[in-house]
This record gives sequence, structure tokens and C-alpha cells, in this order.
Amino acid sequence: MKVLATFVKERRKAVNLTQEEFAERAGIALTVLRKIEQGKTNLNMDKVNVVLSMFGHELAPVKIQREKDL
Repeated sequence: MKVLATFVKERRKAVNLTQEEFAERAGIALTVLRKIEQGKTNLNMDKVNVVLSMFGHELAPVKIQREKDL
């Protein structure tokens, strides 16, 4: 989650927005943005995707193959 936290924080700062301004523009609670930027692991993925969509990105499930499937 640190990669996500760093990405969001750096991109937000690059567009010169405070956490409060960014959260308002994204339509999410300030606490949600703070949790993302702090690298918390118990995040609502829909909210994460709202934030990422502001930068033209999204998270999607990744199918993991087990050894017996190989």
C-alpha cells in the first residue's frame, strides 16, 4: 500500500492541492484520502478508484495462478 500512498500524495502535490481541496474535488471524505496517503490497508477499493480516476488510473483484481494451475 505504500506505493499507492506515495503515488497519490505525489500526484496531489504536483497539482498543488491540499488534502482538503483534493478530497472535495474527488467527492470523497477527507478521512478516506488521509487513509490512502498514510498507506492504510483497510481501504474501500471503490473510494480508492475514485481517487485514482482523478489521475486517469484504476485498480483492478488480478488473477493469481496457483502452482497446480500451472
